[in-house]
Amino acid sequence: MTKTVLVVDDDPTQRRLIQAVLERDGFAVSHAEGGDAAIAHLTSGAPADVILLDLVMPGLNGQDALKEMRARGFNQPVIVLTASGGVDTVVKAMQAGACDFFIKPASPERITVSIRNALSMGDLKGEVERLTKRAGGKTTFADLIGASPVMTMVKRMGERAAKSGIPVLITGESGVGKELIARAVHGSSDRAGKPFVAVNCGAIPENLVESILFGHEKGSFTGATDKHLGKFKEADGGTLFLDEVGELPLDMQVKLLRALQEGEIDPIGSKRSIKVDVRIVSATNRDLQQAVSGGRFREDLFYRLNVFPIEAPSLRERREDIPALVEAFIRRFNVEEGKRVIGASPETMQLLTSFDWPGNVRQLENTVYRAIVLADAPYLQPFDFPAISGLAAPIEAVSIAPSPPPAALLQATHAAMAAAVAEAPVRILDDRGHLRTLEEIERDLIQHAIDVYAGHMSEVARRLGIGRSTLYRKVREQGIEVDMKEAG
Repeated sequence: MTKTVLVVDDDPTQRRLIQAVLERDGFAVSHAEGGDAAIAHLTSGAPADVILLDLVMPGLNGQDALKEMRARGFNQPVIVLTASGGVDTVVKAMQAGACDFFIKPASPERITVSIRNALSMGDLKGEVERLTKRAGGKTTFADLIGASPVMTMVKRMGERAAKSGIPVLITGESGVGKELIARAVHGSSDRAGKPFVAVNCGAIPENLVESILFGHEKGSFTGATDKHLGKFKEADGGTLFLDEVGELPLDMQVKLLRALQEGEIDPIGSKRSIKVDVRIVSATNRDLQQAVSGGRFREDLFYRLNVFPIEAPSLRERREDIPALVEAFIRRFNVEEGKRVIGASPETMQLLTSFDWPGNVRQLENTVYRAIVLADAPYLQPFDFPAISGLAAPIEAVSIAPSPPPAALLQATHAAMAAAVAEAPVRILDDRGHLRTLEEIERDLIQHAIDVYAGHMSEVARRLGIGRSTLYRKVREQGIEVDMKEAG
């Protein structure tokens, strides 16, 4: 997204000169003729990532305008402009919250450097705030990125759940941000600021699950050279997040159920139980009801965990959130990698928005990370994303032209169809221009999908919108050759 600079100056000539400099470097520019107009601009919700503020203006001057902005909670970086360069004036502006200043007229290089420094400082401040909240267990749903309908619903449900100690089960595909939702539930509850302990149940060796969750006494088994408290005790008074809870062995599910029901744990080798006050938030990317039916997950534990279910949406269900996510990742990786990428070009944002993102937010995050590391230009371009540039579905603008006469319309339509048929990987018409049978088209379409997805039949079935059994039946019936070694 293009960064917007709000230029506040009563001199229209100065505004035009600064606008020419900024637009040449890829910034969008908004204008305000004075302090009152600047406050009105910000209050209206109009974009302003950086503010260039003249100090001497009729009406509400720059000093008072800056104080009013801060009093109203507008925290955009402000760069003050002055014609006199008086030290006292500049010092007062910096004390009021300005991040930089320059004396008019300034060189284009000075203006551009000052704005990029201001953006970098804003990125750094935002990252420090994010990490501070995360470390202090104070992340809330206001910190979750996304205003799409599905994310708005997740936030509303999460805020309701946070008001009580009810067990929450977060479901969804891998990479959708289930742990962030769990942290927001914790940070929005009365346990905010208390321990938030996350444990990935699928990453613990089976023989260590009991020790890691419930702890052990010194000497309780070979190798137990010290006492270990366990995750439940670490989270005492706070929240324990059980990620991939569906991976727990059945014998550990029994002990987990007892810990939840009784509010106490039995460390290995301990002679007595230990009371713990822990709120449980769990997550899984599996269908636990199906696991219950298959005997892989205890039914009583499932009902204990699934008191308040929240489904985290996949990224393709919330494409409208992608621009905000990309901007957030750019800010973070700018800080981590010492880069000064301003944003993503409109073409790049269109590319990212049109991609399916099977790995969800985690894949988007890693893709932007790679692009930031390799980028040399101020704005990320489509060629910075080579892994997806050839895979995203094109999004084309539709223009409406005056309707041609019927005969001309038919002729144009026939020509367009002929051109499309000539280039299509699956032919719709035969050599004489007649429609081929549905069976013939279907056979070629299945064969084409198998070739495109290298014989991975699960992916072929998903892309065609049919079940695997149906796909295999059609393959057999139509005599399509498939390398069964790759048909997984």
